[in-house]
Amino acid sequence: MHTIPQFGLGTFRLEGQTVIDSVRNGLEAGYRHIDTAQIYGNEAEVGLAIAESGVPRGEVFITTKIWTENLPRGKLIPSLQESLRKLRTEQVDLTLIHWPSPGDAVPVAEYMDELAQAQDQGLTRLIGISNFTVRHMQEAMAAVGPGRIATNQVEIHPFLQNRKVVDFARRHGIHLTAYMPLAYGKVLEDPVIAAIAKRHGATSARVALAWLLQQGFAVIPSSTRRANLEANLGALGLQLDGEDMAAIAALDRNGRIANPEGIAPLWD
Repeated sequence: MHTIPQFGLGTFRLEGQTVIDSVRNGLEAGYRHIDTAQIYGNEAEVGLAIAESGVPRGEVFITTKIWTENLPRGKLIPSLQESLRKLRTEQVDLTLIHWPSPGDAVPVAEYMDELAQAQDQGLTRLIGISNFTVRHMQEAMAAVGPGRIATNQVEIHPFLQNRKVVDFARRHGIHLTAYMPLAYGKVLEDPVIAAIAKRHGATSARVALAWLLQQGFAVIPSSTRRANLEANLGALGLQLDGEDMAAIAALDRNGRIANPEGIAPLWD
């Protein structure tokens, strides 16, 4: 299986020139994994920024996500084809189901089968899931087999460690991608993380990202500032010791941020 780059650039809530600048700056800084989604409304801008970057398409790993409205049979593949047009590419590297169908109105097996068909047709190199609970992961694996699911992209950061989902995924060979890895900036205010950062001569953001990377997660932080984009990449070279890792692990408080009403499943 093609591997997902450990470090990516998230584009959630970035629109227009802001997302173009963020992606351009990220690619110049060395990012090679760009994460977008149909519902972000920025696929066209992301595609433009990548096309104009001068970085060969084969060197950029592009992830997009299928929105819930496109899960019913017959809608998923045309919606992905539209995403490809916006992203200016014939194939994305990874396509995720963004959320399980709200209220399970569309069975998991139905849209996972269509996603697998999209892969068979060459529209996407890899397929995966996002915001899937243990039950939804079980149903997805039953539909396409565990070896076919490249990742489950879920909210993971020091204040929400999502241990039931993480433990299940690891037992069944499903890789995990951590979104909102900086808890939307909340990690920057935490005194425990700040103290560890001071000892290492690093930023709090870099420490939080290194903590996730050392556990084997991929991370997709976002930033609109070039200096922050570059500083975050430094997490790849930061090694935390066992005491650091344990201190951050003790910060878990079920501090979920992404919990949209009417869309979010019943969490584990």
